[in-house]
Amino acid sequence: MHRDLGADGVRTIALFELAKGALVLLAGMGLLTLVHKDAQVAAEAFVRHLHLDPASHYPEIFIRAAGRMNDQRLRLLAAGACAYSALRLTEAYGLWYLRPWAEWIAIVSSALYLPVEVYELHHRPTAMRAFVLLTNVLIVAGLLHRRHTEKAAARRA
Repeated sequence: MHRDLGADGVRTIALFELAKGALVLLAGMGLLTLVHKDAQVAAEAFVRHLHLDPASHYPEIFIRAAGRMNDQRLRLLAAGACAYSALRLTEAYGLWYLRPWAEWIAIVSSALYLPVEVYELHHRPTAMRAFVLLTNVLIVAGLLHRRHTEKAAARRA
């Protein structure tokens, strides 16, 4: 018999969403510290601090992107990060208190990533991509089942 995603499962998702929201909020605040500064110099220092090779693929992309930043773009990215963070933190709050609206936000937001995750797994399969896809599928399926079960219980009552 299928076991419903209980309160503990929903609260685990809430903690994950809280962590994502907090991390993106910190990143947005970090972007604001770069206003009126040379973002490329900061990116190069960050890459060196992580002991990465600045000439390797991803660090080089990161440094080049930072070189194209200006104050307006930094503020815009920071505002986007704050908006995304607000959504994630609101979702986390609602999930923690087992609110149906938050479960629907989690269902929709997790489902939006599924096509991209399937594409990525198909074109560049890794264990991590498979894990992320499986986790999101389980979250969507579990929350959908929970919503369906609670709706059916409400109809019976």
